[in-house]
Amino acid sequence: MAKREDYEAKTESFLMPLMEEYNYELVDVEYVKEAGNWYLRAYIDKEGGIAVDDCEIISRKLGEWLDENDFIADSYILEVSSPGLGRPLKKDKDFARSIGEEVDIRLYKALNKQKEFNGTLQSYNKETVTITLEDGTELVINRPEIALIRLAFDF
Repeated sequence: MAKREDYEAKTESFLMPLMEEYNYELVDVEYVKEAGNWYLRAYIDKEGGIAVDDCEIISRKLGEWLDENDFIADSYILEVSSPGLGRPLKKDKDFARSIGEEVDIRLYKALNKQKEFNGTLQSYNKETVTITLEDGTELVINRPEIALIRLAFDF
């Protein structure tokens, strides 16, 4: 297991009991390098939405635990936040919750001369995602070809 997956897995296992205790949902944990800095991010949610105070509670508890266990060799920035409006769909529970919702999909390489699609999520499995496009046609996309899939939002 690469260090990134190891750090994410350890962090996730610490956070799961906290999520149950506070009745939150752990949407995702990621350890990524951006603009020369490492970030350990935990995305949390709850019914009715997450507030700054919720993020602060989890951030404080997670920060203390990370300081005690000190298993991340690099210096990093800890962030605990809401997944936001355009939250990416990563886990099966995200897909299940989003059936019938409008999604935006970005592909790694073009399909039918197009890399971005918008449609209604109809179904998913381990290999594919099926959406209905605006014109009513169904499009089946292989999951490994998807760079990003998230709930669509209009302003």
